[in-house]
Amino acid sequence: MATWTQLGLQDASSPLMEELTYFHDYTLIILTLITILVTYGLVSIFSSSYTNRFFSEGQELETIWTVLPAIILIFIAFPSLQLLYLIDEVNNPFLTIKALGHQWYWSYEYSDYQNIEFDSYMVPSSDLTNGLPRLLEVDNRLILPHLNPIRLLISSTDVLHSWALPSLGIKMDAVPGRLNQVSFILNRTGLFYGQCSEICGANHSFMPIIIESVPFNSFENWISNNLEE
Repeated sequence: MATWTQLGLQDASSPLMEELTYFHDYTLIILTLITILVTYGLVSIFSSSYTNRFFSEGQELETIWTVLPAIILIFIAFPSLQLLYLIDEVNNPFLTIKALGHQWYWSYEYSDYQNIEFDSYMVPSSDLTNGLPRLLEVDNRLILPHLNPIRLLISSTDVLHSWALPSLGIKMDAVPGRLNQVSFILNRTGLFYGQCSEICGANHSFMPIIIESVPFNSFENWISNNLEE
């Protein structure tokens, strides 16, 4: 979970987010080198008192500053395209979850199991106990097994919403009448927090998301208890 003093990205909790973090650092290094080069060129131009009054064109120089940016963009584009395909890829998911956005809460359905569906509302500040985050805690968490591929089907029953969880590198719009899908794998156990990222009305800020990543045995026990109920 992000804190108010955090400037960088959240710790990656999925292979997708790890790749996004690597791509972010890789692109940032390229931008830093370009900034240093341009700054050096500007300083050298303004600090030099020498001019060439017969200088009218530079074919070689124009070729260099046209070809060089094109090569840099190619080196940025290939990893970016690879990430786009990785985001859309869904291969043999272990579990499928349906997430529906409402004004203003989320509802979940475990499609592979009968009779397991619930609504997830934000816990009011007056009901919070010590240690629970304000505006982020919910009454029913989404329980998922770690180290297993999960497919999430996302839609909405009323207006546009967006199911976003930064530590997993996921942000998918919930569109009425449309079914979007995204896949991910949880690298570790723990609690992962997210929120609706599409302005959906007066209580847009009060529909958080919590994934509770648990070992597979704990997930089986949770499923068994819910099926018995």
